[in-house]
Amino acid sequence: MVCVKICANKSIEDAKMCLDAHADVIGILVGQEHTSNDFVDKYRAKEIVDFVNHQCSVSLVTHLTEADKIIELTKFIGNDTIQLHSDISEEEVEKIVKECPGVKLVRLIHVSSDGKVCTDISSMKYADYYLLDSFNLATNQVGGTGLTHDWKKSREIIESLDKPVFLAGGLTPENVEEAIRTAHPYGVDVNSGCKNSSGVKDADKVFDFVSRAKQVVL
Repeated sequence: MVCVKICANKSIEDAKMCLDAHADVIGILVGQEHTSNDFVDKYRAKEIVDFVNHQCSVSLVTHLTEADKIIELTKFIGNDTIQLHSDISEEEVEKIVKECPGVKLVRLIHVSSDGKVCTDISSMKYADYYLLDSFNLATNQVGGTGLTHDWKKSREIIESLDKPVFLAGGLTPENVEEAIRTAHPYGVDVNSGCKNSSGVKDADKVFDFVSRAKQVVL
């Protein structure tokens, strides 16, 4: 069964939606460097982690590239996963690995709309998981774009990698089943696809997304 991550949770209410829907991972965005309306401060993030209380995994998603700041956030917030959504150097990643033993690392791989890898994967020494995501240079968005990429190409990328891979980028309750069947990812990650027209997380969409994703048999 595919692992399901619901990203960009900004409140306890958002986290409760995810828990009620039986999501496996929730993402909290802290440490902003690029365009996004989904970031919260470390105090709100800690409130959410305390509320979740190990009922599911919690991923700190950050644009930061300085290890010391990421380590400080992780130790304060209490997340069990770090998603490095930036071009952080491997020297900085190594510091995180040494200072946060037991915390899993998700490494970002940017993929263009036609399925071209735009990240130097060969330079990554440390990763527990990879995440394939779309990007939008025009809006300075490194994630949460609502843009899909070629899932057939995604499957080729996934099959070439040596770690489990999350698929992200333009996923919705309506297309997640097709995405999983086409790309065969370890997990799926959604942000904008579970929001309503006002940009707020929608409980019905969250439930529908998780339910549809988990019913796919590969």
